[in-house]
Amino acid sequence: MGKAVRPHPADHGVRSLSECPSPARRAAQAVDALRHGWPVTFAGGPTVLPVETAVASGATSDRMLISAARAATLKLANQRDAAAPHAPVLIRGGEAFDLASAVPIADPALDLTNPLKGPFRAEAIEWSDIASTAMELARIAGILPAFMVDPDSAGEAHSLVASDLDAYSEAGALCIVTRARLPVTASEDAEIIAFRSTADTREHVALIIGDQSGDRAPLVRLHSECLTGDILGSLKCDCGPQLDSALHAMAEHASKDGGWGALLYLRQEGRGIGLINKLRAYRLQDQGFDTVDANQRLGLPDEARDFPVAARMLELIGTTTIRLMTNNPAKVDALTAAGITVTERVQHQLPDNPHNARYLATKRDRSGHLLK
Repeated sequence: MGKAVRPHPADHGVRSLSECPSPARRAAQAVDALRHGWPVTFAGGPTVLPVETAVASGATSDRMLISAARAATLKLANQRDAAAPHAPVLIRGGEAFDLASAVPIADPALDLTNPLKGPFRAEAIEWSDIASTAMELARIAGILPAFMVDPDSAGEAHSLVASDLDAYSEAGALCIVTRARLPVTASEDAEIIAFRSTADTREHVALIIGDQSGDRAPLVRLHSECLTGDILGSLKCDCGPQLDSALHAMAEHASKDGGWGALLYLRQEGRGIGLINKLRAYRLQDQGFDTVDANQRLGLPDEARDFPVAARMLELIGTTTIRLMTNNPAKVDALTAAGITVTERVQHQLPDNPHNARYLATKRDRSGHLLK
C-alpha cells in the first residue's frame, strides 16, 4: 500500500468552478460585452452602449450616461455633485449623439484638441442603481465610463440584472486552482499558489516564503499588479522596489526568525481602474494633475481595489492572523472588516526619486498613507 498523502491545509479551498452562480456569469459576460463594444440591456432599465469600444459605427442616441467629473467639465454639475466624481450623470444634447461627437465627451484627454459642442443639459435618472452598476462595470472592464443610452442601430444586446454585479464581486467565489514550487531570487524554496473565479476575469497568485507549518503569524504583503513598475522599472511609482523589498524582508524573516511570509499579488492594475485607464491618468499627470485628480477627471475612483479578495486568499491558504507590511491604514481596516486579524502593521517605506516624489506626497497627503 502506498504512503498516505497528508492533505495540505489549503486544499479545502479547491472546488469546481461550475459551482459559481449564474448571476456572476451574466455579469462577467456583460464585462466581456463592454470590452468588445457590444451593448448591454438591464432588466427594468435602458440599453447602454460603451462609447469607447462601440463597434456599431452607425449608432446614435439623444442621451449619454457619463461621470460627475465629466459633467463638471461640461458645467453640468455643481460642486456638491462633483464631490462624487464616479457618480453617474445623464445628459441630453441639442442634437443626437453619434460616436464622432460622443468620444470627445467621454475622453478628457481630448479636451485640448476637441472643444465640446453643446448645448447639453443634465436630466434626472429614474434608474440610479442601474446607472451606478453600468459605471462600475465600465471600471471593471477597464474602459471609459461613458455610454450612449437606448441607442438606435446598436445591435443585439447582452441582458443582465443590476444585482448580478453583487455576485460578480463576491470574493467567496474564489478558489485555488493549482500550486507549484517556484524558486525566486529572494528565496529558492518559495511556492506559488494560483487563484481563480468564474465571477471575475482576474487570476491572483500568492507567493509563500518559508515553512508555512509554524504557528507564528506570517509577514504578509498585499501587492497590486503594476506592469510599469514591477516589469518595466518605472520611476513614476515605488511599486517595483516595494515588491522586491517585501520578498527579501520575508526571506530574511523566514531564515532568521523561523517564520514565514506570503506575498499576495493582486491583479488590480492602477488601483483597480485597469492598465489602459492608468496610462490615461499618466497622460493627465503630464498635464499637471496629481494621481487623485487624474483618476477623478477620468470619472474613475482614485481607489477601487478589492481587498476582501485578499482576505479570501488568506483564508484559503489557511491563515487568518497576520503581520501586514503596509503604509496604508485602509488595507488594515479592510482586512480586519473581512475577518483577518492584523497583529502588527509593519512599516514599508522606501526612498523617493525625482520622478515619484509628487506621487508619494499625494499618497501621504490625499490618500492617508503613513510615513512610519
